[in-house]
Amino acid sequence: MVGTKYALTGTTTLPFPDTVARAREELSAEGFGVLCEIDVQATLKAKLDLEGESYVILGACNPSLAHRALEAEPDLGVLLPCNVVVYERHGATHASAVDAERMLSIVENDDLLPVAVDVRERLARVVDRTCAA
Repeated sequence: MVGTKYALTGTTTLPFPDTVARAREELSAEGFGVLCEIDVQATLKAKLDLEGESYVILGACNPSLAHRALEAEPDLGVLLPCNVVVYERHGATHASAVDAERMLSIVENDDLLPVAVDVRERLARVVDRTCAA
């Protein structure tokens, strides 16, 4: 897994549909449910008539962690759910997840740190296992 300033990311040899299915399974294994799924490729085709490579955003939520975070910071809902993306680029399939620890650092509430660390660790495992092929 590679990290950027805001994401945890990996690459896999699995086909795109299998990677999306695996990401869903791995999110579930870490206690996350998928609240929404956005097919970016289909949306860009429908709205802008643009052709593009496969790209899906999974809006994931771990209810107990979300509850803890919202108790500490009620406005935090503007940063939820945790997004996990699966996309194809130049023939390779990638999976990425938000780096919750970095994202929540902008809130500047020390009570969120344990939740942010927990979410980051879980999402890192999701990306690692999704991309293991």
